[in-house]
Amino acid sequence: MRRRPGLACDAGAVIESAAGFALLAAISPPAILVCAAYLGSANPRRTTLWFLAGAVTMSVVIGVIALAALRAGGLSLPGHHAPRYGVRLGLGVLALVAGAYMARRQPKRPDPDKPKKPGLVSRLIARPGPATAFAAGVFIFIPSAAFIAAVQVIATAKDSLAATAGTLALVVLIDVMFVWLPFAFHLVRPQATERVLKSFNSWLRVHGHALVAAALLVAGVLLVADGIQGLA
Repeated sequence: MRRRPGLACDAGAVIESAAGFALLAAISPPAILVCAAYLGSANPRRTTLWFLAGAVTMSVVIGVIALAALRAGGLSLPGHHAPRYGVRLGLGVLALVAGAYMARRQPKRPDPDKPKKPGLVSRLIARPGPATAFAAGVFIFIPSAAFIAAVQVIATAKDSLAATAGTLALVVLIDVMFVWLPFAFHLVRPQATERVLKSFNSWLRVHGHALVAAALLVAGVLLVADGIQGLA
């Protein structure tokens, strides 16, 4: 996903780098767990569609705002080479800190003597409906450092408006892929999809924390390396 500074406007490199960071941003165990819960609800398709709508809305709104802000700051201009890679380096450091914190802080085991109060996501899942599913999509898809990094790659490229919009749409599509992919499979093989998701969710409950930490660390390393390379 790294590229030389002089290739910032190469369309293939921009898409590859942005898609790579979007894929790291898509690794969200809560999104998969909620999607599985909604696909097993009384109205699986309608509820999941509203969940997907909330996820897409959050990703698009934040993506457009971040893109506009970065472009307004002139980071795509040749004279802003250092700030462009400085932002990337800063995002990398942020991702590394978050990943290291998650890696060191293991999730607490539930204490049977002290029942845990249900969190916001748990409460939203417990009442599946259009409004709560949409709210869950918005809340769960609050952008990560990897998603902002993907948008930053797009914003700093000197592409046309059409190319920029197309790449941003691709980033959003990848970011929410673990919602629309299970939904699409559910349309074809509902029972098989529910079985696979139930089995996968059991694995996620054990390894999801480590998976997210690893994704953050990988994104951080890539961003720091790219930022240092560009500044050097």
